[in-house]
Amino acid sequence: MTKDQKDSGSDPSHRPKRRRFHESYNFNMKCPTPGCNSLGHLTGKHERHFSISGCPLYHNLSADECKVKATERDKQEEERNQSQNEDNRHATRHQAPTARQVRYKEKVQEMRKRRDVGLTKEQKEKYMEHRQTHGTSREPLLENITSEYDLELFRKAQARASEDLEKLRMQGQITEGSNMIKTIVFGRFELDTWYHSPYPEEYARLGRLYVCEFCLKYMKSQTILRRHMAKCVWKHPPGDEVYRKGAISVFEVDGKKNKIYCQNLCLLAKLFLDHKTLYYDVEPFLFYVMTEADNTGCHLVGYFSKVSFQKPQSTSCILYMRQGYGKMLIDFSYLLSKVEEKVGSPERPLSDLGLISYRSYWKEVLLRYMYNFQGKEISIKEISQETAVNPVDIVSTLQSLQMLKYWKGKHLVLKRQDLIDEWKAKETKRGTNKTIDPGSLKWTPPKGT
Repeated sequence: MTKDQKDSGSDPSHRPKRRRFHESYNFNMKCPTPGCNSLGHLTGKHERHFSISGCPLYHNLSADECKVKATERDKQEEERNQSQNEDNRHATRHQAPTARQVRYKEKVQEMRKRRDVGLTKEQKEKYMEHRQTHGTSREPLLENITSEYDLELFRKAQARASEDLEKLRMQGQITEGSNMIKTIVFGRFELDTWYHSPYPEEYARLGRLYVCEFCLKYMKSQTILRRHMAKCVWKHPPGDEVYRKGAISVFEVDGKKNKIYCQNLCLLAKLFLDHKTLYYDVEPFLFYVMTEADNTGCHLVGYFSKVSFQKPQSTSCILYMRQGYGKMLIDFSYLLSKVEEKVGSPERPLSDLGLISYRSYWKEVLLRYMYNFQGKEISIKEISQETAVNPVDIVSTLQSLQMLKYWKGKHLVLKRQDLIDEWKAKETKRGTNKTIDPGSLKWTPPKGT
């Protein structure tokens, strides 16, 4: 064994067995919503869709229901245009609203007055069950939350926005000078982007960007991507595979040794993260890339990065795709902190979704600790040492859960049994499919940390 192998923790005797993949690559695009066959479209005017914005299933509808709603919208639009023409002729002679306009105003006011205040117990249970079953992979149930009129307006706006996005997708290019990539083709999926990413100008002006899901090279057209996929020899990220359980693997990629790959990874992440500032200066960082394997290769599902030298913040960035991998990545980052015998914390500022993900993780960690705790006095320092969570993050989470009180000059941690019971019920129902197994980690801290 060489000295470099000892330092990096990549002893061949501890490496997982090498995966074997088929040479062929299936390039059929599909919708990223779990369980969706990509048929139909939210607008009711297209036979297929490849993004969440056009997915009927995500919006809790069927393809046939979308077509019926599209017919109703077209009929209403035709009637509205006809009425608008009559109103315009009336407006040239009179200043007062027409009788039709007055009736319509009264009708809207009456519909909004009839809105139910609050949800019934059965509705709350139904909505909660829907959320627990589908999580963020489906739109929340919206009926009875507002008036039928306002909900219908929202549905029409959704359909119109989806149609606009579909037109941009079909054109493949947006207006000159807008400098914003709207969608990316990544493997079998087409993803709507959220933010600008500093790709080279000739690529940033494209409405749609094509990215190889293995080497992360970006291209201008599907033809170029198809030719690239026929020649690309990559089937997994570069670097050492430090974790494997089932189909899930994590690769440790050194930004200094694989600079281009890590830069492309950061550019890809910036399309979905507003506060990300790391693009090209990747050499000081180690990237931990999580993948899910099938017979075509190891497909990227998310990653986080940490500085390769000592620093209080352990996590720099997390990117994930609605499948529960976010918490797995956060858990894995804290597992590395435990092995290093350090306390971890994400780098600030956190994005809104990042804060939600971390706060949810910290809540589960604390409630699990409370559930297993048998002593009488709880110490925040001991919680931090056992979980590797920063004491500041522990205190803020306890405050958000209303479990930290100030009484007679002392701070007291309250054990709220109702929250613990609720967490335990969810934990039992969730199972262990998307959890990190510490025994499957084959990693030693990099030299110098």
